[in-house]
Amino acid sequence: MNSAIQKLYDITQKPNRIIIGLMSGTSLDGLDIALCQINGSGKTTEVELKNFETISYDPKFKKRLKSITSVPKASMEEVCLLHSRLGNYHGKLILEALEKWGIDSTQIDCIASHGQTIYHAPKSQHNQPDMPNATLQIGDGDHVAHKTGILTVSDFRQKHTAAGGEGAPMAAFVDQMLFTHDTKERILLNIGGIANFTYLPPHTSDKKSITTDTGPGNTLIDNAVQKYFDEDFDKDGRIAKQGSVDPTVLKALKSDPYFQKSLPKTTGPEIFNLNWIEKQLSKMGITDLPSDNLVATLTQLSAETIAEAIQKVNLQNIQTAIYVSGGGLHNPILIEWIDELLPNCTIRNFEEIGFDPDAKEAVIFAILANEMLAEEGFLINTDSEKKVNFGKISFPD
Repeated sequence: MNSAIQKLYDITQKPNRIIIGLMSGTSLDGLDIALCQINGSGKTTEVELKNFETISYDPKFKKRLKSITSVPKASMEEVCLLHSRLGNYHGKLILEALEKWGIDSTQIDCIASHGQTIYHAPKSQHNQPDMPNATLQIGDGDHVAHKTGILTVSDFRQKHTAAGGEGAPMAAFVDQMLFTHDTKERILLNIGGIANFTYLPPHTSDKKSITTDTGPGNTLIDNAVQKYFDEDFDKDGRIAKQGSVDPTVLKALKSDPYFQKSLPKTTGPEIFNLNWIEKQLSKMGITDLPSDNLVATLTQLSAETIAEAIQKVNLQNIQTAIYVSGGGLHNPILIEWIDELLPNCTIRNFEEIGFDPDAKEAVIFAILANEMLAEEGFLINTDSEKKVNFGKISFPD
């Protein structure tokens, strides 16, 4: 037997595994690296976050990534080069993190690499009936594996689209498995560039879980702040706080058909970006909206569309706890406005029921890799009742 396959088999038989989860989101801020110990699999899964770090991308590299991310046209040469370059780069960052933590790479069973999404194109977005749901991540798993010498599982979203899903959000599978309460409803809200949540009815309920994107989370706010204030993001919601929400502009932004679509749905910065903002304002003939008012209005847009999507699944206004993760958790104005819009819910930090909220998505992919190695997979709520697993396996050599 090929020795690599024998090693893979041995890993699948272990009662627990040490897995590194990687996540780089639509903000392109850097790479989240989560070192996890995962005991068991399936419903018996227990996860312990041993170490976590976010390593910022080099500004020049970030600029190159932006040039091919969420744009309808890009250089094929640049896509090809960055697919390999990002894999090598992520491998390098993993080795640096392990050295910092004093951990030898031989102690790691597997790397779970999400990669960098450069384009997300579900049918609901591309509107081509003869084409499937599609999504594309770069950061080649073979390069990660070869660079680190560690078995790597990557490209998780492709099986989801192949089986009829839209390739997002992926967190729901783990949310349902680990965080469903016996008697209480929960909502797990992640506010990244795009906001999404998982509604979790209790074990005792006959209601169904639902996971969905809601629309922009941080992405439009970041776009505006970067253009008009030359800052990466609105730290502590300072700019939104000093501005005023323009109700006319807010109404125009919310008229986008995406917000009227039924749940579940997905989207991305391919739709919600700086051009989208400018197009919506142009339709109204607005050219002189003060920059701080724009940031405040975009923050309110995120708050209202998140709250309205949550209200669609919480029709009875049950006192429900909303556990928040993602970068938006650190914007107190955004969180305050969501809280005001959902008086029958309580906003809480995801850490109360899990672990570091900034690490949540990286840990999610570590658990998905663990399931690939040790379990039967997940139902993805399409017409098929067949379980599927996510990820492709790359051997180090």
